[in-house]
Amino acid sequence: MQKSSRRKVIGGNGRGQSVTVVEAPVLQTQRRKALITFWVTLTVTGLLGGTVASHYMHPILGILTGIASGFVLGILLGFLVLAWPVIRMVWWWLPEVLIGAFLVYGWVLLMTSTPLWLSLVVVVALAASALARVIRFGVMSVFWCLAVRHRLRMCFAAFIAKNRQGTLPFILLARPTPAGERVWVWLRPGLALHDLEQEGQLQRLAVGCWANEVRVTRASRKYAALIRLDITRRDTLKDTVLSSLPDFVPDDMPANAPVSPAGPPVGVNLNDVPVRPRRSPDDNEPRSRRGRQPEPSPSDDIDPNDYA
Repeated sequence: MQKSSRRKVIGGNGRGQSVTVVEAPVLQTQRRKALITFWVTLTVTGLLGGTVASHYMHPILGILTGIASGFVLGILLGFLVLAWPVIRMVWWWLPEVLIGAFLVYGWVLLMTSTPLWLSLVVVVALAASALARVIRFGVMSVFWCLAVRHRLRMCFAAFIAKNRQGTLPFILLARPTPAGERVWVWLRPGLALHDLEQEGQLQRLAVGCWANEVRVTRASRKYAALIRLDITRRDTLKDTVLSSLPDFVPDDMPANAPVSPAGPPVGVNLNDVPVRPRRSPDDNEPRSRRGRQPEPSPSDDIDPNDYA
């Protein structure tokens, strides 16, 4: 699907230029799917709708009603299948569109509903809040969550194996973590987790996402198509941690106080160690078994993968 534009573009005459919205092979595949969807919906809905409607009206009117309902429903579903590549593109850019609309309409609403001095105060307060490290970290986290979705899509289109229809994995959501971002991806038929775990694939993903490391795991025990990508940009274990142990050191302790005993370590005298009698093989007395200590379950609120 191509749109020719005759408008003059800055730096050129704008004649003979075209913008490719959907590639030709994908468009042909979607047309074939839309046609099949239309006829299947028309047939099934016409038969079922006509059978049900015949119980409440004349059989001929019931059949015509079923056919009309199937025709309308088939047109709607066929158009949805045909427009799916465009809908998917809108989904890719939906967060940016919503943020842009919020900024534009928020600014217009602020300027129209408040006096000029109050608008300037609000703008200065928002600009001053950017000096806080927490706010800067939050803004950059949102930026990387938006950017990594597009970087992953470009990586999938560039070097990740696609299926025969040429459709890419469906990138769902992304959220920030202390070490980077976490992205959920739904694989299409023809792709598997093994395709991403091949030699060199994760390193290419890390380069394409401008990250330090990328790890991939299954995100669901029920659905193999749902995977999770953990993108690492910073090492949180290298941060400085403030400790309260120096507060427990007495003030009158000298600076050159020894931290270990001055005398040499004393060896172990084996004569002082009691000798336990060895058990005879003929002794059939049952030994008492110690119960297995239950392992502490990890907390649901903290995921170690967020900090790695």
